[in-house]
Amino acid sequence: MNRANTVIITLAVLAAVAAAFWLLLAAPALTGNEINMPVGVTAQSAIHYELHMVILKICVVIGVLVFGAMFTSIVLHRKSRGHRPAEFSHNTSAEIVWTIIPVLILISMAIPATTALVKMEDASGADLTIKVTGFQWKWKYEYLDEEVAFISALSADSNAARQLRSGIDPATVDNYLLDVDHPLVLPVGKKVRFLITADDVIHAWWVPDFGWKRDAIPGFVNEAWTLIEQPGTYRGQCAELCGKDHGFMPIVVEALPEPEFQAWLAAQKTRSQAEAQTVASEWTTDRLLERGRAVYATHCATCHQEDGGGLAPAFPALAGSPVSTGPLQENIRVVLEGREGTAMQAFGDLLSATDIAAALTYTRNAFGNDTGDVVQPRTIAETTQH
Repeated sequence: MNRANTVIITLAVLAAVAAAFWLLLAAPALTGNEINMPVGVTAQSAIHYELHMVILKICVVIGVLVFGAMFTSIVLHRKSRGHRPAEFSHNTSAEIVWTIIPVLILISMAIPATTALVKMEDASGADLTIKVTGFQWKWKYEYLDEEVAFISALSADSNAARQLRSGIDPATVDNYLLDVDHPLVLPVGKKVRFLITADDVIHAWWVPDFGWKRDAIPGFVNEAWTLIEQPGTYRGQCAELCGKDHGFMPIVVEALPEPEFQAWLAAQKTRSQAEAQTVASEWTTDRLLERGRAVYATHCATCHQEDGGGLAPAFPALAGSPVSTGPLQENIRVVLEGREGTAMQAFGDLLSATDIAAALTYTRNAFGNDTGDVVQPRTIAETTQH
């Protein structure tokens, strides 16, 4: 093979590397099949994206130079051309060069990376603080100092479609497995501080458009912050393998302009006050059963199944259960405090007194459990106070 053919082969190799680089970065943007890191909607995500692209380009240049030199050496200095390997133990100049250059490259990459990390950890001066608690398999959001708190779980449509033998085509469900019943609502243009923890196992709160994720660890509080620049709906998921229904724990954030956010916040406060007043009222059996059916579908059916059949041995059946058909006070205690040594979590701090009363009334009178018990919200409220 003459030198001209060798040069052609080398250029072809370099062209293949360049084409692969184009396919990875440029082609997806043109075809709509994005495979690169998203730019996001926050200042943090923009910084992280730019840092990602700079380092990626540095790595590509290094890769092209290294593989170009390697393939050129392989082609031009192969044994069939009569080349013999050089015999030497070391080269001081070469060793100095290939030590200094990588160090300089690492320093040039470390400076912007460290700057980005420092900014990411600075949650001071926040306009709003929200506590995020992960549960199997839902999120609780508490707007600290605003007296607003709620549970966010997989939407009813997605939850129904994901059930085995549901007969529902997931393709017909909008945002399948990426929608919730109560999204987290945040103001645009305001710095929001997050305090992230968990109640049972390790979770991870992750919305890709925000440019970061944080582990939610029981007994620890991790801090993070964001400042959303564009109104819209942003979706994410739990990014930690947290149990059998890990894939059914989405996150939805609605970013609203400040006036709309304040209106939403006022409506939530009014709703919380109205909910507190209903605890003292007398609920009819039909009303409790109707609400209990909805609460069960959202918070209980995941483990105990829609028909109350359970998933033995971790999640026992409620149909004919000695707990659901046994003494009422023991059933209340198990729901409020959980059951040690089992996967049953404590719902006392997770659901309202009204929701717990409704769920108990439903489970004690459904699936063939004909106890006739009607649990009033005030009974739950009085029990939790003691």
